[in-house]
Amino acid sequence: MAAAATMAAAARELVLRAGASDLEEEEGPLGGVSGLQEPLQLGELDITSDEFILDEVDVHIQANLEDELVKEALKTGVDLRHYSKQVELELQHIEQKSIRDYIQESENIASLHNQITACDAVLERMEQMLGAFQSDLSSISSEIRTLQEQSGAMNIRLRNRQAVRGKLGELVDGLVVPSTLVTAILEAPVTEPRFLEQLQELDAKAAAVREQEARGTAACADVRGVLDRLRVKAVTKIREFILQKIYSFRKPMTNYQIPQTALLKYRFFYQFLLGNERATAKEIRDEYVETLSKIYLSYFRSYLGRLMKVQYEEVAEKDDLMGVEDTAKKGFFSKPSLRSRNTIFTLGTRGAVISPTELEAPILVPHTAQRGEQRYPFEALFRSQHYALLDNSCREYLFICEFFVVSGPAAHDLFHAVMGRTLAMTLKHLESYLADCYDAIAVFLCIHIVLRFRSIASKRDVPALDRYWEQVLALLWPRFELILEMNVQSVRTTDPQRLGGLDTRPHYITRRYAEFSSALVSINQTIPNERTLQLLGQLQVEVENFVLRVAAEFSSRKEQLVFLINNYDMMLGVLMERAADDSKEVESFQQLLNARTQEFIEELLSPPFGGLVAFVKEAEALIERGQAERLRGEEARVTQLIRGFGGSWKASVESLSQDVMRSFTNFRNGTSIIQGALTQLIQLYHRFHRVLAQPQLRALPARAELINIHHLMVELKKHKPNF
Repeated sequence: MAAAATMAAAARELVLRAGASDLEEEEGPLGGVSGLQEPLQLGELDITSDEFILDEVDVHIQANLEDELVKEALKTGVDLRHYSKQVELELQHIEQKSIRDYIQESENIASLHNQITACDAVLERMEQMLGAFQSDLSSISSEIRTLQEQSGAMNIRLRNRQAVRGKLGELVDGLVVPSTLVTAILEAPVTEPRFLEQLQELDAKAAAVREQEARGTAACADVRGVLDRLRVKAVTKIREFILQKIYSFRKPMTNYQIPQTALLKYRFFYQFLLGNERATAKEIRDEYVETLSKIYLSYFRSYLGRLMKVQYEEVAEKDDLMGVEDTAKKGFFSKPSLRSRNTIFTLGTRGAVISPTELEAPILVPHTAQRGEQRYPFEALFRSQHYALLDNSCREYLFICEFFVVSGPAAHDLFHAVMGRTLAMTLKHLESYLADCYDAIAVFLCIHIVLRFRSIASKRDVPALDRYWEQVLALLWPRFELILEMNVQSVRTTDPQRLGGLDTRPHYITRRYAEFSSALVSINQTIPNERTLQLLGQLQVEVENFVLRVAAEFSSRKEQLVFLINNYDMMLGVLMERAADDSKEVESFQQLLNARTQEFIEELLSPPFGGLVAFVKEAEALIERGQAERLRGEEARVTQLIRGFGGSWKASVESLSQDVMRSFTNFRNGTSIIQGALTQLIQLYHRFHRVLAQPQLRALPARAELINIHHLMVELKKHKPNF
């Protein structure tokens, strides 16, 4: 009870303080009842000091004025003294009520106090227990760190021991010679798989022993003798086996590619010799080079000799040049009916030899061709020979690289040791043949065959033949250029007066040129060469000059033009069959043909319509200069022209058409010329109409006799040839 009374007194005191404080806040700004306020403590107030700030007072006043209760009191005019007393009474009532509440709850408050005290005791014991746990954990953490350090040290010792055990195991495994190895090397045939497996094991052990000996391992002396005896035995068996395979190449009618392929299965044999017995490896390599070198030389010499027997019997000679006249020749051009003859100026089907299908077609079999009495041009024989050479060389190079374990310059040297004599023989034969060869198309086709075979060898990743291809091209290109220059010179020195009787049809020399040029242009388009184009340009210039020299032999300009047009048209037609439409040769002859055709049309229209042409040109010139009045004096001439044209144009056009068709060998070209002439005639007559429409000639009576231009066009269409 004493405690409860004490707590009630304390509560009452707190309430009184709170009420006084609230009253001060509410009434202080209004200057409330002095009895409810504590005396002002102004002892420290210095109103003369600069630190006294009146703004704070204003702020408090403004805040109190904004209070809702104050606003309400001021608005209703309440007496503040009365109001303050009322508030004080309410506070006293509240205080008494609070005291009663505290007295009623005093037992609960005391119980709460006891519970809080008990909780404090429990928490204190918990704190002590946690402290003990923390101390225990600290000691356990130090023990764990100690165990970790011990475990790390044990792991390091374990790894070191395992490493030592592994190295010792490798050393022992590398040095120990198992009985299976000894049995296989001594007793198993070299062709059995287990011999190859144990040979690889022996090679690995020999390498391991050499390595350990270099490190000074004493245990190597215990197995050195055994390994040496096994190595000697293995080398002996391998040497006998490989040499036997190589000697089998020498048997007549043997396909050496079969044992060569079989050797690739045992390529490790040579690798073993190379690493363990270099003298034996060199002996085998030298024996292989000697044997295969002789085989290839014999095969290709025999094949080349039999191949040349199926060449065309008649080939081009030094007199078979483009500018040589037919009447002065005997031989090639004098026997056009030969069944097995090869032309030198016409490509024909010869170009198929460089097509993808023919280029890699099976090689020719000479004895089969002889039984069938078949003959071939030189480029076909050249293709067959070099395709066989390419195929065998690629196979040989790849075999050498794989079996003898070489690459780069070493592979090149070994390849040329095997194939060098064969390649030299082939080059010598080609050089001998080219010395008497005058077939430019054959030589040019051979050049393109070589270019394509070089590309094939590059795709097969066989660079060993690159030097050989360069040597072949070094023989072919100069010969081709020489033959071409000889043809250029023959055309340049040809005398038209020695060619016998002349006519306006295409000349045989220009036909030769057209066939020859179109052949070279069509071949050159596949792999362009600037030097070839230059030589063809020189030949074209000489042929154009030759055509002009021959045309000059005709007496009339009309015959000259007919000859020129026939030759230009023939050359253009042949070139367009094989060359591209935008080639330089086609464009050049097209321009020449157009120019001569236009000149011929004018020459053709001149006899029947020359007066009309002259008058139209004169009248248009006068009109252009503003002298149209001078046309009044031409009435009689105009009348004569109108009546002359009306009476003779049909016969003139008919005669013109027949003359054209007789003059030109190419009916299409003749048709084109007739159409051009009729078109130009219509244009001429239309211009004549415009001249007569001038005021000076408009009243001319003869104008009524003019032929209607549309009627003239309809009539002229009837003269258009149809083929």
